[in-house]
Amino acid sequence: MATGEAVRLESVRKEYGRVTALDGVSLSFSRGGFTAVMGPSGSGKSTFLHCAAGLDRPTSGSVLLDDQELGKLSETRLTKLRRDKVGFVFQAFNLLPALTVEQNVVLPLRLAGRRPDRRRVAEMLGHVGLGDRRKHLPGQLSGGQQQRVAIARALVSRPAVLFADEPTGALDTRTASEILGLLSESVRGGLTVVMVTHDPVAASYADRVVFLADGRVAGELHRPTATAVAERMTHLGAWADRTPVGGF
Repeated sequence: MATGEAVRLESVRKEYGRVTALDGVSLSFSRGGFTAVMGPSGSGKSTFLHCAAGLDRPTSGSVLLDDQELGKLSETRLTKLRRDKVGFVFQAFNLLPALTVEQNVVLPLRLAGRRPDRRRVAEMLGHVGLGDRRKHLPGQLSGGQQQRVAIARALVSRPAVLFADEPTGALDTRTASEILGLLSESVRGGLTVVMVTHDPVAASYADRVVFLADGRVAGELHRPTATAVAERMTHLGAWADRTPVGGF
């Protein structure tokens, strides 16, 4: 039975030897929501994303993605779930330079042995504003256009969740704004987006911001503004240093 949550983490702990990267994190992400995840360097953001997306298994606790508990899946079934239900966008565009825009977009489908739906591919390229660039090579595109290709590639399989790790980190301010607007538009279409970022302006595009510090949840904001996010991040630095701050 489907729930209103696309992803749910329950008491997730992740240890690397003696280092605890996540320390009992419990969070849920509703379907059709846009959440930014922020925190100081070393707060556990990347580990959180890897565990939530099924790229890494937690030491303890559980992760449910699209109503399936990841810890109960074999590696083969987990790989299939990621392929069918999860989209990824990273700071590096990860496009193959010898393939055209269209070939890059359909590559994951072909690797999965699935025949691309040409209408769906054309729809996705139109969605990201690259319908007239489908035969271009990545080297013929700007950084922002390459990130648009990466988003189209992530969306073409109709994932339940899109995980974005610093998707605007390599882009100028104007281009970053366009990419974030595109992600927001995708959310209005029903997609769930979980974005790790260090940028308060990027986070302000989200419906909700979750803060991590020392591998634990350290509060959240709804309907965030860049100013409010930046202020909270300042407090998080103190929080991470064990200085008491109200409201956490």
